[in-house]
Amino acid sequence: MEQLNTIQKRDSLNTVYRDGEAGPGGAHHDYVVSFGGGLPESDGDGVRIQFQRGPRMDPEARKGVCNADLLEIVRDQLRAFQAGPFACRENACALTHIEEALMWLNRRTEDRAERNVLGTTEK
Repeated sequence: MEQLNTIQKRDSLNTVYRDGEAGPGGAHHDYVVSFGGGLPESDGDGVRIQFQRGPRMDPEARKGVCNADLLEIVRDQLRAFQAGPFACRENACALTHIEEALMWLNRRTEDRAERNVLGTTEK
């Protein structure tokens, strides 16, 4: 596992690791978030995030989360904070950019669907 060089340096609660080799397209598909600094020693010390590996229409592809899934989770949490006592400008800005990222990812999906290449490795 390789520890990621994350943006948040000071007082970070967790450590993020990339696990395994790069897959199709050059991206990694397995990550571990450690809740105590070092590598997790038991299930309660961290969580593994498994991304989809391979085209969604390929029966041999490994099922997993996609980028939009994680962004939707963060969007939901920030929207809840903004509706409650933790609303702030920084969260509002982050929420705006997350929604923009989701829009661009959806635009890519729609474009691929229109060209009948969604769920394949075709460009």
